[in-house]
Amino acid sequence: MRIFPLALAALVLSVPVTAAETPARVTVTLANFSFTPADLHLHAGQTVTIHFVNEGSGGHDFTAPEFFAAAAMDAANRTRVEGGKGRVSLGKGESSDVTLTPKAGTYKVHCSHFGHSTLGMTGKVIVD
Repeated sequence: MRIFPLALAALVLSVPVTAAETPARVTVTLANFSFTPADLHLHAGQTVTIHFVNEGSGGHDFTAPEFFAAAAMDAANRTRVEGGKGRVSLGKGESSDVTLTPKAGTYKVHCSHFGHSTLGMTGKVIVD
């Protein structure tokens, strides 16, 4: 009976912890007048890398100043969000990664290019 607790302890200690160190990764696709997903669901306090991809025929952006301002991120990632302006801008075919730790809340998202929001390029980031 004494061997069982020792064997269990050895098993627990042998499990690698690298999976917990790797941030979650989600992809947001920007296309002609849409975001996919339109509503991005994240977990508060859980570090995530958001992979932005522009598949549209021209430039688009992911503008969410309140979301980015509330999130914790390092200086390099803050620069990718246009120096802290709350916008990730991409030309046709471009992509960019932003790693951050979001704060709970619901945040509005839109494309700031003229008329794109009116044509449906809006969404939300929901962090719970």
